[in-house]
Amino acid sequence: MAISDIKEYAHLTAEDVEALSTELDAIRRDITDSLGERDATYIHRTIAFQRGLDAAARLVIHASRTRVGWALGTTALAVAKSVENMEIGHNVSHGQWDWMNDPEIHSSTWEWDMAGLSSQWQYSHNYRHHVFSNVIGMDDDLGFGVIRITRDQPWKPDNLLQPLRNLLLATTFEWGIALHGLYSEQERAGTAAEKSGHTRALIGKIVRQTGKDYVLFPAFSGRRWRRTLKANLTANLLRNLWAYVVIFCGHFPDGAEKFTPAELENEIRAEWYLRQMLGTANFRAGPVLAFLSGNLCYQIEHHLFPDLPSNRYPEIATRVRVLCEKYDLPYTTGSLARQYLLTLRTIHKLALPDRFLSATADDAPETASELRFRTASTTPADGATGRRAGLRTALRAHRR
Repeated sequence: MAISDIKEYAHLTAEDVEALSTELDAIRRDITDSLGERDATYIHRTIAFQRGLDAAARLVIHASRTRVGWALGTTALAVAKSVENMEIGHNVSHGQWDWMNDPEIHSSTWEWDMAGLSSQWQYSHNYRHHVFSNVIGMDDDLGFGVIRITRDQPWKPDNLLQPLRNLLLATTFEWGIALHGLYSEQERAGTAAEKSGHTRALIGKIVRQTGKDYVLFPAFSGRRWRRTLKANLTANLLRNLWAYVVIFCGHFPDGAEKFTPAELENEIRAEWYLRQMLGTANFRAGPVLAFLSGNLCYQIEHHLFPDLPSNRYPEIATRVRVLCEKYDLPYTTGSLARQYLLTLRTIHKLALPDRFLSATADDAPETASELRFRTASTTPADGATGRRAGLRTALRAHRR
């Protein structure tokens, strides 16, 4: 089972959790108080760089006479689209730059270069995912409705197809995200008219987006329209694959824990912080890789502070890691390749019925539970002093 008592799982007392929350609040306060010109310059330069790279890439694609030139232009276009999607669109839509009061760079006005509507995504992602992170039945991002990612999700015969579904989702990721946002909005819609309105809004965005990528820009290329069309298709495919890898590596490798709805009962802010720390994973990245991933290599920090500017995540990560050491909590990270391979292992393994799996439901690499710490002679109330050392040892062993 997933975690239903996060304090027991983390071997922390209520006082420990409150103290951790106080220190995390201090990090938020320090960053918020120090926001200023340096941060504003960063986002303005990032947008200028992205737009310049996009324009240069399209010129290279149009002017190139060789396959190498076309490949370089297409790759540059894919990079520009990835930066717009993750470092700009995703982060602006989280409200990370609302403090500047810039009407152009604001969560209420930014529309990203993808098939889905930013406004629909904000509800499914900012609310359903970030508020209820990794809670079974509440966070729709757990497998995006097509992949079984924990044994708490009952196995169905069609799960046998999820390795193929995973490949399909990777290649069409922007379309999956678009439908994901639409379904979330339709689920909360009160009337059939509201549902139809959401559908029409998405169709309008799709028409504009596909018209730009697959009609307008190819038309500008005249007789070379086929090269431009192929470049746009390829760049969008590469962007989809990259966004998929980054998102999956932050949420589905071993160590990104899941939670039962019982954990939400009377959950306080301090426990919400702890759930974000235990339910996400980072991957190691230098400055370039971090930038290209929208700084979502710092997924732990992003879930703790989703509305703080992404350029501050490296310094936040240093302080969060110190807190993990102080409170003996896991800081789940690894190389990008390792995190993705662990994710693939889970996807392929959980395509099978549980009877073919070796680990127990409470002690599986992809999903652990506080029940794994209990024995016939212990109860949840036993945990404070005598069991802490044993729980730490068991938790460390599980992370290895």
